[in-house]
Amino acid sequence: MPEVTISIGGRKFEIACQAGEEQFLHSAATIYDREAQPLITQLGRVPADRMLLMAGLMLADKAATLEDELRVLKEKAATPTRVEVPVVPGELVETLAEIAARAESLADTFD
Repeated sequence: MPEVTISIGGRKFEIACQAGEEQFLHSAATIYDREAQPLITQLGRVPADRMLLMAGLMLADKAATLEDELRVLKEKAATPTRVEVPVVPGELVETLAEIAARAESLADTFD
């Protein structure tokens, strides 16, 4: 089982993972580190367990927000949209039919 060294909040961690998952682990660690960096900037050096907990909670909050937004979007997508199609007035249909008949009649005269 491969071991990967990741860095979160300036601290190195050795993590075991399944073969082929190394890149995923590095990507996930980069996202996690992005959450930890502002904490370190704001609070200075904090214990690793507290920094990891706070960064994890921030990520969980973002995930919960995205899940809520996704749920709302799915509900909107599932709700049928009513489309109003304007009805062509009968008198316009008759007028267009009469114009088409005249045009065909004129076309027949040129044959």
